[in-house]
Amino acid sequence: MTSVPQFLTCTDYDAAIPLHMISREGLTKWRKTLSPAQARWAEDNGFKGDKNDILRLAGDEGQLVAVAIGKGSIQDQTDPWLIASLARSLPEGSYHLTEDKNPKLNAIIWALSQYKFDRYLQNKSRKNAVLVLKDQENLVEVTAIVRAITLVRDLINTPTCDMGPSHLSAVMQDLSDQYGASFNETVGDDLLKQGYNTIHAVGRAAANQPRLLDMVWGRADAPKITLVGKGVCFDTGGLDIKPSAGMRIMKKDMGGAAHTLGLAQLIMESGLDVRLRLLIPAVENNISSDAFRPGDIITTYKGTTVEVDNTDAEGRLVLCDALALASEEDPDLILDFATLTGAARVAMGPEIVPFFTDGDGLARDLTQSSDSENDPVWRMPLYAPYAPGLKSSCADLNNMGAGPYGGAIMAALFLKHFVTQPEKWVHFDVFAWNMSSQPGRPQGGEAMALRAVFSYLKGRFGT
Repeated sequence: MTSVPQFLTCTDYDAAIPLHMISREGLTKWRKTLSPAQARWAEDNGFKGDKNDILRLAGDEGQLVAVAIGKGSIQDQTDPWLIASLARSLPEGSYHLTEDKNPKLNAIIWALSQYKFDRYLQNKSRKNAVLVLKDQENLVEVTAIVRAITLVRDLINTPTCDMGPSHLSAVMQDLSDQYGASFNETVGDDLLKQGYNTIHAVGRAAANQPRLLDMVWGRADAPKITLVGKGVCFDTGGLDIKPSAGMRIMKKDMGGAAHTLGLAQLIMESGLDVRLRLLIPAVENNISSDAFRPGDIITTYKGTTVEVDNTDAEGRLVLCDALALASEEDPDLILDFATLTGAARVAMGPEIVPFFTDGDGLARDLTQSSDSENDPVWRMPLYAPYAPGLKSSCADLNNMGAGPYGGAIMAALFLKHFVTQPEKWVHFDVFAWNMSSQPGRPQGGEAMALRAVFSYLKGRFGT
């Protein structure tokens, strides 16, 4: 599995170099704690506590003895990623925050700020600026969260030549072995024998065969949580082919699967007392003489027939079989993650994850967890009056809505049809990608809503 460099520890807190986060209003008081030489150095370098200003302070022998970072005005201190720019700028060594009102979040951001996807680089050198925490319990939890997010990022960033359906299978098998879970997969034409016709139809044109991955962990009589992740390892759009610009980052179309693998690892590593099931329909939406076509009608695992209006709306097709299978067990909670629609990005932009559920209490609790974790999600409606737009004249459903509007809602309504208890189901339409680099969030694959969801699960199922 993904290893995480040592960016966090609980060893020798007092010996670590102190980091001071200074607001403009607190600047005068802080400067009184400095030696005359240090105070003069701060003044000569124009350090005023402005946001992201960084000042290094030396001791009598020229050694680094403290670092200050400006927070800006107290009134506008809302950016939890402020510490990320500091962590990346420091030389190797051990540091501790002198005032840490949110030690868990700051530690997560510290470690994530030093993430680098270097699998294909010859030079893998990294600085190790280590943050020292006071609390061993925080260290254990934060390390598990960072490992999960790192796994999500690495899986999404890996190109499809090394992250196709068979590679996703290997990742899940590795997780199963590591945590003592059971693993099963249904591959190729065996999908047809089991009735997983939509998964087979979408993936059959690729040389790397389509498959349904199935992992189970935990006590049989514990509360049941089922995760379902969209594992479209590359999306050409099929015969409704995408333009080249739209296809360029489609290695990320398995981002839903990456999220569920990271969340599953986090649940198991944290020892939540649940019976966890993870289902990933893993395919490539490729083009060949055997590709499925616009106008094809597929009988789903549930028995519902679906007319294919557009082969580029393939994610909901592979998910519908997995969701119907997940519903057979009537779990306490079904969570699906999918890079499903561009319409979700139009509605929410790239950083806010829309989610859909008929469970009002569930939605409130997720929103509260999102706020507490600074991990943004936003509930969108499963607006029933739109559902007739999914009707087909020659099948039970169409895989596209009737018009150009409300695309994220239409996709969610399609998925809802395959869930028997939608009040116990949540659908997350994630982007799973940073379009540009920001402190702590480099361009490329990203875990979104994972911390919020895990916080919710801990609150509901934790001991």
